[in-house]
This record gives sequence, C-alpha cells and structure tokens, in this order.
Amino acid sequence: MAFEGLSSRLQEITRKIRGKARITENDLKEMLREVKLALLEADVNYKIVKGFINTIQEKALGQDVMKSLTPGQQVVKIVKDEMVELLGGIESKINFTPNPPTIIMLVGLQGSGKTTTAGKLANLLRKQGKKPLLVACDIYRPAAIQQLQVIGKQLNIPVYANETSKDVVKIARQGIDIAISKLNDVIILDTAGRLHIDEELMEELKNVKASTRPHEILLVVDSMTGQDAVNVSEKFNEALGIDGVVLTKLDGDTRGGAALSVKEVTGRPIKFAATGEKLNDIEVFSPERMTSRILGMGDVLSIIEKAEEALTEEDAERLEKQLNKKEFDLDDYLAQIRQIKKMGSFSSLLKMIPGMNKLKDVEIDDKEFIKIEAIICSMTKKEKKNTKLLNASRRQRIAKGSGTTVQDINKFIKSFETTQTMMKKMQNQKGGMLKKMMKNMDMNDLKNMKI
Repeated sequence: MAFEGLSSRLQEITRKIRGKARITENDLKEMLREVKLALLEADVNYKIVKGFINTIQEKALGQDVMKSLTPGQQVVKIVKDEMVELLGGIESKINFTPNPPTIIMLVGLQGSGKTTTAGKLANLLRKQGKKPLLVACDIYRPAAIQQLQVIGKQLNIPVYANETSKDVVKIARQGIDIAISKLNDVIILDTAGRLHIDEELMEELKNVKASTRPHEILLVVDSMTGQDAVNVSEKFNEALGIDGVVLTKLDGDTRGGAALSVKEVTGRPIKFAATGEKLNDIEVFSPERMTSRILGMGDVLSIIEKAEEALTEEDAERLEKQLNKKEFDLDDYLAQIRQIKKMGSFSSLLKMIPGMNKLKDVEIDDKEFIKIEAIICSMTKKEKKNTKLLNASRRQRIAKGSGTTVQDINKFIKSFETTQTMMKKMQNQKGGMLKKMMKNMDMNDLKNMKI
C-alpha cells in the first residue's frame, strides 16, 4: 500500500513524542531529523521536505506548545495539520458547468492508467447522479479504443469511438455533439499518452484543448513513479494548465512521495485517488483523511461512507439480526463476507481502522475469501449450523468439493470458532453494536484471524 514505509516510520516517531510530558529543543530536533529522513526515503521532493520541517519547527517551538499540559500531543497535532496542508488542505472536487455538458479532459503519460481512470471516474460521477459519456481519443496505443469500450460495457456507460478517423480533434468534437444529442451532462475525453513527454504529444493535446475548451483538465499520475511523477506534473501543467491531479496505483507497493510533492510543485490539487484494480476503486481525495491514514489515526468516515454506499437499509437490518442471533452460524458468516466485499477489499478496509496497522501479526489475504466461500458452499445445511459435526470424513468431502485441502478446512474452522466466541461476548453486553465490539475486542482474537 502507498505510504506504508512512511506511515510506519511516522507512526513510530509520533508515538514516542506523543507520550512526553515535557519536550526539550533537543527532543524536537531529534524528532524532526527522523521525520525529515522518513520523508526523503519516501521520495518526497527535497525542497518540500525542507519547508515542511522548518514550518513544524517554527510552530512547535512556540510558547503555547512548550507550556501546554500535553506538549507531545500538541507537536503531533502540528505535524498532522501541516501534512494536511501539504496535501492540499481541503477536498477539491470537479467544477461542473451550470450549462451542461461538463467536459473533462484526461491527460498523462502512457501507462499511468488513463483509460481505466476514465471508466472509474465515469462510474463515480454516475453514482452522483450524472449521465457520463466516454470518448475514445487515443488513436495510437494498440487496443486503447477496445479497452475503453470493454470498460464502458462492464459499467453500462456509453462510449463514443470513431475507429476510421485519425483526427483526434475531430473525434473529440464528434463526441461532444453526440453527448449533446443524447443529453449526457458529462463528457470524459480519454486522450493519448506517450512513454515520455515530447512536442508532438503536447501539440496534439493543446489542439484538443483549444477545440473542446474543457472545463477540467485532469492529469493522471502513476504514484509508483516517484520523483518522475513530480517532473511530469510540472511539464504538463506548464504546457496545458491542468486543473487537478488523479493519483493512480495508490494500492501498489510504493513510497508515496509523489502524492506529497505534486500539489506543492504544481499548485494544483489532487482531486481523485485510485486505490485498487476494481472499477469502483476510486475516491475523492481528502487531505485530512489521507493524513489520518498515514499517521495511523484511521479513517472511520471512509468506512462509513463505503458501508452506506454498498449496503441498503434492508441489508443493514438483516445484518443486525444476524449479529444478534444466539447462534452465529456459517450461513451468517458467509452473508457478512459477501456484504463487506461490496465495500471493497478486506485489507484496504482494515487499514482504515484506527490502530489496526500496528498489528503486524494480523494477516488478511483477500484471495483467501474466495476459498472460504467455496468451503462453506460445499457444506450441508446441518454442517453450516453446527461445525461440531465436521469429522475427518466430512472434512475430506468438503475439501474435495471446494478444491481445497483438509488443512485449509481446519484453519478456517478454527478462525470461525474464534469469531463465534467474539460474537457471544458482544451479545452478553448492553449498548450499541460498535461499543460492544470495541469493549470486547481482544488483540489475541485478531491475531488468530490468520487464514
């Protein structure tokens, strides 16, 4: 996950300083030195790191902090506030024109994920009540048009493509005419990229911009490219005047420094972040929430939003009934897994829970849940109700039916019985479901979640 190295380093640093009842200048210098190294290792631009550290030092040496009852916590708050500012301060969304259609032009280098991002963005805007049209303006990359058409078909979002024309400006204009005739209120232009920035590419993009006069030019940046992402952002902004950035591949094994540098270098906000491979894995970029994730403070608001989006009121009521049942069985367990899967990957949700990233022993492999579904679906109704019936011969039959091994069955049943114990603890307490969970959550229970 992006920021993983930076996140663990910063969390360790802030944990040390948070508990201090008194902070000396030497304490502060040592902390800032570690923060500086952590940011540089994460590939954050050196000039930005220098300014960031100077600002924190200036604010942290103020009388209000040194005389505070909780100086350690005050310093951590300053670090958090400055990181929020570094990432843009506030959420920055699409500026929709009062006279539709709103034209959004996606630009960027080849391989940054523009075409997939076009589909993800169209899907997100449709959920907001918009009626998008995707326009295939990449006539150079092999199968680029077909890729956009496949994505459009998967999402049931219309795609305009002219496979006979080599005039990108003409294709973009035709797409706009189609959108107006079909009453589409958002047009997303998926433009061509190159492996590097050249005059020919920029000239073509300038021509498309001049002809279509887009309301938003969004630069799609691969967050795994580190400092190159900053250089690319700078050049595109100079040539086209971008309105915002979309960071892709934030789920990858990356240092994440690009995200902390792009806004500061270009002066343009990060508007969206793509956080996975699925077509709904995109979100409005929130500096506040991203900072909370980096510093290990969790992101409960995002979990709630994902739940509200994925679960209907009926789903929530059904889930509550299942949780309140005296006997929590494998049918209930399977139903819960399927509901949570609608919200996104288990591993990404776990990272949003405050403190969970400190539990190095907790392992969540999303692929294993496919195996779990197969195991449960290979059981009889009686076996799902009562796992005590699962003797050796039954386990062998289930393993054969689910394409797994008896060892897989044994590990899963042990994990499920741990969950059953947790559910019984919750049912014996008064108060809301969340309070029950937090009050009775045993870290050893969580460590037994290894699949």
